[in-house]
Amino acid sequence: MAVTDERRQELRRKFLKLGSGELVAAAIFTVVAFRSQLAPLRDAGSQAALWSALAPLLVILVQAGVYWLLARTWVGRRPMPVGLAGLYRSFRVVDPILLLAGLVGVITWMPDQPLATAVVLAVWLLALIEYVNYFVVRLAYPPSQWLAKIGQWRTPRLVLDMTHRSSVQGDLF
Repeated sequence: MAVTDERRQELRRKFLKLGSGELVAAAIFTVVAFRSQLAPLRDAGSQAALWSALAPLLVILVQAGVYWLLARTWVGRRPMPVGLAGLYRSFRVVDPILLLAGLVGVITWMPDQPLATAVVLAVWLLALIEYVNYFVVRLAYPPSQWLAKIGQWRTPRLVLDMTHRSSVQGDLF
């Protein structure tokens, strides 16, 4: 996994941006949900539906943010630590259960207002997309490259790290 120090520093900066971005996104979603002024989301049932959708998203965003920040310590030097890889493999199993439980909550407390329903479903779908992006197939690319790369069905970096297959320099991004 020999990479130049310059390339390692570049990756560490990129991972810092990715990790802090995911954690900031989780914080923003939380603050917005607590302070939502959207009238259709103010009743107890709509709030339950919103938090049912939001909880899996927050869990996945925090897992992702922590992963990127921790990956800064091993990128270009060694594989992901075995214990951490095992933890993230367990997340790969537990997160779909959280998504399913969240969907059950969304269905159970589905808001009556179309706008509230759209918001709740969008949040849950975003959680599903984040899960897929981190644990199934890479979906996130720069906008200018998205159409060209999305069809390549690349394995997400986290999965490569969990399976210790990211040691090949070409897999580093």
